[in-house]
Amino acid sequence: MDERLRRALKSVGIHELTDLQKKAFETVYSGEDTLIIAPTGSGKTEAAMVPVFQKMLEKRSQGICTLYITPLRALNRDMLRRLKGIADFLGITIDVRHGDTKESERAKQSRKPPEILITTPETFQILFLGKKLRNALKNVRFLIIDEIHELIDNERGVQLFVAVERLREIAKFQLIALSATISDPRKVAEIVKCSSIVMGGIEKEYEFKILRSDDDASLIKELASSHNSVLIFVNTRQTAEALGLLLKARLPIEVHHGSLSRDARMTAEENFAKGLLKALICTSSMELGIDIGHVDAVIQYSSPRQVV
Repeated sequence: MDERLRRALKSVGIHELTDLQKKAFETVYSGEDTLIIAPTGSGKTEAAMVPVFQKMLEKRSQGICTLYITPLRALNRDMLRRLKGIADFLGITIDVRHGDTKESERAKQSRKPPEILITTPETFQILFLGKKLRNALKNVRFLIIDEIHELIDNERGVQLFVAVERLREIAKFQLIALSATISDPRKVAEIVKCSSIVMGGIEKEYEFKILRSDDDASLIKELASSHNSVLIFVNTRQTAEALGLLLKARLPIEVHHGSLSRDARMTAEENFAKGLLKALICTSSMELGIDIGHVDAVIQYSSPRQVV
């Protein structure tokens, strides 16, 4: 590993790679299209990006070298926070482009594209429409798709894979897909056309409880008060707002969903990560692998949309 990369990793607190990250480094560095499977919190992002950073240091290029795609805008921002320290240390430019990106920032990215661009599936498709960014895509060497299990067998996934094939027409790149634990790894690897699978990480033990109450708000307050940091998932934005109104007077709590402004969502994410909030009421906007600090309890209000 390049000594500059070692120092960059140490600067963000990574002094040694995990077993998963070591296995992934060998496979990804060899150039194979790779599916990395591990539980949430196992360091999958670094497992993919450390060898990519290494290869970027060995060969610098103009335009967008690495595309990092995640299903959610909140996850985009989280990836930027996690990777920016390493990228800045190495002198590699990195930025986010999605529905929340201001027009001035979009124009700047079109004029001078970052070497690493973090985006959503929908914005990835839009990149092909602009002449400058389409030209920048010709230099893509690495395509990383995070939380791939959320994009298999649905319309978003179909549209994403169509865009991936469009990218294959103009660029020669290595594909790295990241997934939480799934039942049929080979099937997913076949769908995303990955020749290698790397699996690892530490499985965690969880305690599940089903509780009934005539006063939901009081029960949630009691549960949240007995823990340090709680995520409360609801099925709709309306439910999130209604529950927020009931609980904000009793607890330091905020609401997070896609209809809120960018600033409101970012403030809620940051305050929760800093421990300023007891709980965060959210829709699916916060459910995918987002690093928002230590969470010691998760409450699902009403029945979940699906059980995996």
